[in-house]
Amino acid sequence: MSLHNLKPAVGSTKSGKRIARGEGSGHGGTSTRGHNGQKSRSGYSRKIGFEGGQMPLQRRVPKFGFTNINRKEYVGVNLDKLQGLVENGKITDTVTLEVLVENRLARKNDLVKILGGGELKAKLNITVHKFTATAKAAIEAAGGEVVTL
Repeated sequence: MSLHNLKPAVGSTKSGKRIARGEGSGHGGTSTRGHNGQKSRSGYSRKIGFEGGQMPLQRRVPKFGFTNINRKEYVGVNLDKLQGLVENGKITDTVTLEVLVENRLARKNDLVKILGGGELKAKLNITVHKFTATAKAAIEAAGGEVVTL
Protein backbone atom coordinates (compact mmCIF):
# COMPACT_ATOMS: atom_id res chain seq x y z
CA MET A 1 0.00 0.00 0.00
CA SER A 2 1.30 3.46 -0.84
CA LEU A 3 -0.03 7.01 -0.96
CA HIS A 4 -1.16 6.83 -4.59
CA ASN A 5 -3.64 3.99 -3.97
CA LEU A 6 -5.18 5.17 -0.64
CA LYS A 7 -8.91 5.82 -0.74
CA PRO A 8 -11.72 5.99 1.85
CA ALA A 9 -13.60 2.84 2.83
CA VAL A 10 -16.65 2.01 0.73
CA GLY A 11 -19.73 3.86 2.01
CA SER A 12 -17.80 6.10 4.43
CA THR A 13 -18.09 9.28 2.38
CA LYS A 14 -20.96 10.98 0.61
CA SER A 15 -20.76 13.41 -2.25
CA GLY A 16 -23.08 16.06 -0.80
CA LYS A 17 -25.00 18.62 -2.84
CA ARG A 18 -22.84 21.61 -3.68
CA ILE A 19 -25.52 24.25 -3.26
CA ALA A 20 -25.33 27.79 -4.71
CA ARG A 21 -22.39 27.10 -7.03
CA GLY A 22 -23.99 28.37 -10.21
CA GLU A 23 -26.65 27.22 -12.65
CA GLY A 24 -24.42 24.55 -14.16
CA SER A 25 -24.29 22.67 -10.83
CA GLY A 26 -28.02 21.93 -10.98
CA HIS A 27 -28.40 23.55 -7.57
CA GLY A 28 -28.09 27.22 -8.49
CA GLY A 29 -30.87 29.76 -8.77
CA THR A 30 -33.06 29.13 -5.75
CA SER A 31 -30.41 26.82 -4.23
CA THR A 32 -32.90 23.97 -3.59
CA ARG A 33 -35.15 26.27 -1.51
CA GLY A 34 -38.07 26.58 -3.92
CA HIS A 35 -39.45 30.04 -4.70
CA ASN A 36 -39.72 33.10 -2.41
CA GLY A 37 -41.60 32.70 0.88
CA GLN A 38 -40.52 32.90 4.48
CA LYS A 39 -38.54 29.66 4.58
CA SER A 40 -36.45 30.56 1.54
CA ARG A 41 -34.80 33.49 3.34
CA SER A 42 -31.47 33.20 5.11
CA GLY A 43 -31.65 33.24 8.90
CA TYR A 44 -35.18 31.80 8.97
CA SER A 45 -36.28 30.36 12.27
CA ARG A 46 -39.71 30.01 13.84
CA LYS A 47 -40.84 30.08 17.43
CA ILE A 48 -41.90 26.85 19.12
CA GLY A 49 -45.63 26.45 18.74
CA PHE A 50 -45.88 28.83 15.76
CA GLU A 51 -48.63 27.65 13.41
CA GLY A 52 -48.17 29.96 10.47
CA GLY A 53 -50.22 32.78 11.95
CA GLN A 54 -53.11 30.54 13.02
CA MET A 55 -53.86 30.94 16.74
CA PRO A 56 -51.59 28.33 18.41
CA LEU A 57 -53.14 25.42 20.28
CA GLN A 58 -51.55 26.62 23.50
CA ARG A 59 -53.53 29.87 23.24
CA ARG A 60 -56.75 28.32 21.88
CA VAL A 61 -57.32 26.01 24.83
CA PRO A 62 -59.29 27.68 27.64
CA LYS A 63 -57.53 28.19 30.93
CA PHE A 64 -59.39 28.57 34.17
CA GLY A 65 -59.16 27.86 37.85
CA PHE A 66 -56.35 28.30 40.29
CA THR A 67 -53.20 26.29 40.97
CA ASN A 68 -51.85 26.57 44.47
CA ILE A 69 -48.06 26.64 44.22
CA ASN A 70 -47.76 25.57 47.88
CA ARG A 71 -49.85 22.40 47.47
CA LYS A 72 -48.43 19.26 49.06
CA GLU A 73 -49.03 15.94 47.31
CA TYR A 74 -49.28 12.89 49.54
CA VAL A 75 -48.95 9.25 48.50
CA GLY A 76 -51.88 7.33 49.94
CA VAL A 77 -51.37 3.90 51.52
CA ASN A 78 -54.47 1.98 52.59
CA LEU A 79 -54.65 -0.18 55.70
CA ASP A 80 -55.39 -3.31 53.64
CA LYS A 81 -52.00 -2.90 51.89
CA LEU A 82 -50.27 -2.84 55.26
CA GLN A 83 -52.26 -5.88 56.41
CA GLY A 84 -51.18 -7.69 53.20
CA LEU A 85 -47.52 -6.96 53.97
CA VAL A 86 -47.97 -8.31 57.52
CA GLU A 87 -49.53 -11.51 56.17
CA ASN A 88 -46.66 -11.95 53.68
CA GLY A 89 -44.13 -11.49 56.50
CA LYS A 90 -42.57 -8.36 54.99
CA ILE A 91 -43.32 -6.22 58.06
CA THR A 92 -43.63 -7.23 61.68
CA ASP A 93 -44.44 -4.48 64.17
CA THR A 94 -43.06 -1.11 63.00
CA VAL A 95 -43.80 0.73 59.78
CA THR A 96 -41.63 3.70 58.81
CA LEU A 97 -41.01 5.54 55.57
CA GLU A 98 -37.96 3.32 54.91
CA VAL A 99 -40.09 0.17 55.19
CA LEU A 100 -42.64 1.60 52.75
CA VAL A 101 -39.85 2.51 50.31
CA GLU A 102 -38.41 -1.03 50.52
CA ASN A 103 -41.84 -2.48 49.72
CA ARG A 104 -42.38 0.02 46.87
CA LEU A 105 -45.43 1.69 48.37
CA ALA A 106 -43.67 5.08 48.27
CA ARG A 107 -40.48 6.74 47.09
CA LYS A 108 -37.85 8.14 49.43
CA ASN A 109 -38.82 11.82 48.93
CA ASP A 110 -42.60 11.29 49.04
CA LEU A 111 -44.94 12.52 51.73
CA VAL A 112 -47.03 9.55 52.91
CA LYS A 113 -50.58 9.53 54.23
CA ILE A 114 -52.19 6.42 55.72
CA LEU A 115 -55.77 6.02 54.51
CA GLY A 116 -58.55 4.09 56.21
CA GLY A 117 -59.39 1.74 53.33
CA GLY A 118 -59.64 -1.92 54.29
CA GLU A 119 -59.20 -3.64 57.63
CA LEU A 120 -56.15 -3.82 59.89
CA LYS A 121 -55.87 -6.75 62.32
CA ALA A 122 -52.16 -6.51 63.17
CA LYS A 123 -50.75 -4.37 65.96
CA LEU A 124 -48.46 -1.88 64.20
CA ASN A 125 -46.47 1.19 65.25
CA ILE A 126 -46.71 3.45 62.21
CA THR A 127 -44.56 6.56 61.67
CA VAL A 128 -45.46 8.63 58.60
CA HIS A 129 -46.41 12.21 57.68
CA LYS A 130 -50.23 12.08 57.97
CA PHE A 131 -53.18 9.87 58.88
CA THR A 132 -56.87 10.08 58.14
CA ALA A 133 -59.17 10.01 61.16
CA THR A 134 -60.55 6.57 60.22
CA ALA A 135 -57.04 5.14 59.74
CA LYS A 136 -55.91 6.52 63.09
CA ALA A 137 -58.93 5.03 64.83
CA ALA A 138 -58.45 1.63 63.14
CA ILE A 139 -54.74 1.46 64.03
CA GLU A 140 -55.37 2.35 67.68
CA ALA A 141 -58.33 -0.08 67.84
CA ALA A 142 -55.97 -2.86 66.70
CA GLY A 143 -53.62 -1.94 69.56
CA GLY A 144 -51.11 -0.06 67.43
CA GLU A 145 -49.47 3.32 67.82
CA VAL A 146 -49.65 6.37 65.52
CA VAL A 147 -46.66 8.74 65.22
CA THR A 148 -46.75 11.77 62.92
CA LEU A 149 -43.45 12.97 61.41
